[in-house]
Amino acid sequence: MCILFSIANGDPQPGGYKLIIASNRDEFYSRPASAAKEWSDNPFVYGGSVGQLEKFGHFQGQDLEEGREGGTWLAISAKGGVTKFGALLNITGEIAHKDARGRGPLVSDYVSGNIANDDYCQNLVNLSEQYNSFNLITIEINGTEARTIHCSNVPVGLQEWPCDTVHGFGNSPPETPMAKVVGGKSKFQEIIAQHDDKDVLVENLMAMLSSRDKYWPDDELRRRAPRWGESLSSICVKMPEAGYGTRTHTVVLVDDKNRMDFYEKTMVTSEPADPWKNTHIVRHL
Repeated sequence: MCILFSIANGDPQPGGYKLIIASNRDEFYSRPASAAKEWSDNPFVYGGSVGQLEKFGHFQGQDLEEGREGGTWLAISAKGGVTKFGALLNITGEIAHKDARGRGPLVSDYVSGNIANDDYCQNLVNLSEQYNSFNLITIEINGTEARTIHCSNVPVGLQEWPCDTVHGFGNSPPETPMAKVVGGKSKFQEIIAQHDDKDVLVENLMAMLSSRDKYWPDDELRRRAPRWGESLSSICVKMPEAGYGTRTHTVVLVDDKNRMDFYEKTMVTSEPADPWKNTHIVRHL
């Protein structure tokens, strides 16, 4: 289970934000992954050739599971004045196929390429049967234009979401959101409406991502995860009995002057009670 809240606006008011992201990654505690970083072989610079990953700047955690190394669930990059953000969420309760292609590169390929998000998502929809179920959220900011496009293979299709509006995504199709997505979206809206102080904004978003309040009962979640529904009904999931839960909290801000602040709090061991690592990356996009 994962969850993501976003708002994008290519032309915000002075002192406002072009992009605000708040996201949790839920995963088995034993699955290895690196913390968010600037990839050592990918310096954060503008320009470069298509397909040469080292020519782009990327901040993301990398999947280290054998056979899936280098994939990612969330990343941001910039090239030639275009900022790209991508995030991948699975869809709970759908049949998985062992011979399906790995989904981790879906985000990396998007943020490292020069294909606009509408064309990228359309191409992906045409190949969607090759992958297990997914929700892919792509955000592109080019000058004063911001576009948020979601694509999925359950059901197969893509949809553009309006600019300067709060959106929430989880582990079900957006048309049938889980209760915690609906409740979290309202909380996200409330928090960003009072964003005069950046430190307070980040603190409040991280507190929201850490919330164990349950949005239960939830018919959609009960249907998709009948055994674990109630345990999965909070924004922050903690299920030590299943070795599963929220491993990473991420907040990304891009302000009106193109300053990016990437905040992450993530597990560094397989024990959720151990200290977590805090990361703060600042760059001008």
